[in-house]
Amino acid sequence: MDLAAARTRLAAVPDPEIPAISLVELGIVRELRETGAGLEVVLTPTYSGCPATELIADDVRAALAEFGRVTVTMQRSPAWSTDWITPEGREKLQRYGIVPPQCSAEQAIRVVPKLRCPRCDGGRTEQLSRFGSTACKSTWRCIECGEPFEYFKPI
Repeated sequence: MDLAAARTRLAAVPDPEIPAISLVELGIVRELRETGAGLEVVLTPTYSGCPATELIADDVRAALAEFGRVTVTMQRSPAWSTDWITPEGREKLQRYGIVPPQCSAEQAIRVVPKLRCPRCDGGRTEQLSRFGSTACKSTWRCIECGEPFEYFKPI
């Protein structure tokens, strides 16, 4: 089996909620390994109640189907952290209009973010809601251009 080709294919599977970033860039793919029965992909969902978990598993199986039997295992410990988002993933989030975490999950306990607008790069922003379209994001607004945007909270 060509594990390198399978890794390349897996790296192209987009997150269903944020299609600009792949599952690998988001950091939820923990491992891809060959087993006697085929491939096993170990995933850690962004949070335990993520509504896209089953869809993500189906997308992974479909993307790797040509490689034979694919088993998807959910590993919930350690819990996913925004620290696992790759540098490329952070850049893609920014270009997509979602400000990536500005500090590590550990620092988030002590740090109030000072965010720049992903649209106009303005530095005067305000939080509108602690929760955005998903529990892992919050809603902000740029005071300079007036546009709302989301911030991927460090967790």
